Amino acid sequence: MAAPSPGPREVLAPSPEAGCRAVTSSRRGLLWRLRDKQSRLGLFEISPGHELHGMMCMMQAGLWAATQVSMDHPPTGFELGTLAGPAFAWLRRSLGLAEEDYQAALGPGGPYLQFLSTSKSKASFFLSHDQRFFLKTQGRREVQVLLAHLPRYVQHLQRHPHSLLARLLGVHSLRVNRGKKTYFIVMQSVFYPAGRISERYDIKGCEVSRWVDPAPEGSPLVLVLKDLNFQGKTINLGPQRSWFLRQMELDTTFLRELNVLDYSLLMAFQYLHEDERGPGSSLIFRTARSVQGAQSPEESAAQNRRLLPDAPNALHILDGPEQRYFLGVVDLATVYGLRKRLEHLWKTLRYPGRTFSTVSPARYARRLCQWVEAHTE
Repeated sequence: MAAPSPGPREVLAPSPEAGCRAVTSSRRGLLWRLRDKQSRLGLFEISPGHELHGMMCMMQAGLWAATQVSMDHPPTGFELGTLAGPAFAWLRRSLGLAEEDYQAALGPGGPYLQFLSTSKSKASFFLSHDQRFFLKTQGRREVQVLLAHLPRYVQHLQRHPHSLLARLLGVHSLRVNRGKKTYFIVMQSVFYPAGRISERYDIKGCEVSRWVDPAPEGSPLVLVLKDLNFQGKTINLGPQRSWFLRQMELDTTFLRELNVLDYSLLMAFQYLHEDERGPGSSLIFRTARSVQGAQSPEESAAQNRRLLPDAPNALHILDGPEQRYFLGVVDLATVYGLRKRLEHLWKTLRYPGRTFSTVSPARYARRLCQWVEAHTE
């Protein structure tokens, strides 16, 4: 799996002042927060004056530098570390993602967009300016879990190239002035291309804390709704349903074996145009850009392959009779250790008779698959 890549190293990148100015005063930051209090519920551009602008600039400059083979003038000012570089370079190649495109999307060519998640996590969420890549800050413990599971994650994607698991593309650390490191991951955005998406959901298969107040009708805010918001709705996949149920079983079984829980099924809807409906309208059998390893008919059946739409991000797209569905499983780094076991006991007492996210990995996987089966046709 070894291949040319940035590899594990520390890359020096320009200071925020050299090309991107950070917040210059606390007053300016306060004015920004007051002015954009409402729009912060959705997607918006991280412009100069935004409290995360300095971090964004360092991430952009650092990621741009990390994908350079050689540089005449190595940047200075802060450190960006690339973790498990060869493995993630392989993952990017397996998706047919050119390093030049990856670099251009994540580099300083345009500002990131901040996405304020409805999650309770304290993480910061970003989208590249073209909304193709998703960046999320992570705790050190979560990063350690991801890296520990990385060999098995890669093996699972080799065995099941059409897996619904989010495609992780990089893990990095950022440190300014020898301070504490901030870790972040880069992954393909499940909600791409986003132009015609009408609804977005984050599904865990439970009910406690799984409601989000919808945006007012006609509002431009981008909100990701949750399980209770989906009540009374159905995912109409037609002949794709059996593939989807099987792949959810394969992916959740893998996560159960890793002792992982609290992951989410991300889901979005997009109505199909008339010329996109019906068999053969936009489907081709495409495996070259996503399949690695043996491809005998027996193994192909075991891998649960399917027809992929001839569209960007095809691995996370299923076309039903009337709608296109964007589907992916994200947040793969929460282990069912002592802390989660104690949380389970507390929630059992706090929410008797109700379903909540902190349960054993086996029960979590089974419950999410049951939710999918009950809400698809």
